[in-house]
Amino acid sequence: MRVLIPGISGGIARQLALHLHARGHQVAGIDTRPWAEAKEAGIQVYRGDVRKRAAEDVFRRWRPEAVVHMATVTAFTVPGKERGRINLDGTKAVFDHCAAHGVKQVLFVGRHTFYGAAPDSPLYHSEDEPPRALEAIPELADLVAADLYAATALWRLPKMTTAVLRLPYTLGAPGTGTLSSFLKGRRVPLVLGYDPLFHVLQEEDVVTALTLALEKQVRGLFNVAGPPPIPLSVIVRETGRRAVPLPAPLLSMLLGRAGLPRLSMGALDHLRFPIVVDNRRFLDATGFEYRHSVADSLRIFRESSPILPAGGQGR
Repeated sequence: MRVLIPGISGGIARQLALHLHARGHQVAGIDTRPWAEAKEAGIQVYRGDVRKRAAEDVFRRWRPEAVVHMATVTAFTVPGKERGRINLDGTKAVFDHCAAHGVKQVLFVGRHTFYGAAPDSPLYHSEDEPPRALEAIPELADLVAADLYAATALWRLPKMTTAVLRLPYTLGAPGTGTLSSFLKGRRVPLVLGYDPLFHVLQEEDVVTALTLALEKQVRGLFNVAGPPPIPLSVIVRETGRRAVPLPAPLLSMLLGRAGLPRLSMGALDHLRFPIVVDNRRFLDATGFEYRHSVADSLRIFRESSPILPAGGQGR
């Protein structure tokens, strides 16, 4: 299968590209970021923005059969209006190119934070639920809009097999996602009196899940998850970090200071209320089985992302 991956230079996307190539697929990607080792691995990377004409030229010339759209970003990596343009305008451009150039299958790789963190949310979210609590964290609005737009392809483009996959927080070696960024420092904030459950999936298992979705040609909306969720305090402790429980008003003033990660005010709700997903639909469609337990995932991250000692010098 000829598989094109917008956003191929990201950490998980690189792993996916190498895995698909090893399984005999022809793989190429589009990204504004370089990936110097790709050509040596037999993977072509076209430098460019998916919203630009040059990206459409890639679709026209390379003629992919399937597209795995991974060119979205979070508030941890890109701030402000540019994030919205990348996520929503970029997603629209990818689907437009797919429709115009005969792509048979598209996977949109979304996030389980689509559902929002709210005190009145159900413990387990199904794919049929709407997003919640966007007013509290507007930084998620563009990702939610991109997810919803991708889902419209199910009825707008019925001849194309579209799947929207909502992934949980991921950890790897060293890891590149939202949770990895949150755990980067020595001290990790918690909201005093709260300890929400977190779903965590090891990056190698993410690659397995995406490969299954592609090769089994699933269609529809799917929550993807692995081991049972665990409390945030356990994640912090088992990755070798120090939990700093603080009252919400004080924590809101200290975000981005005193060695704490920079978060928006709305993101504090994600430190209070869980976002846990029901993944039975994906399991039924693909037979997915995770290889890494939560303990494995936390150990791999801890060993690959050690905390620098005071003063910032390595051991």
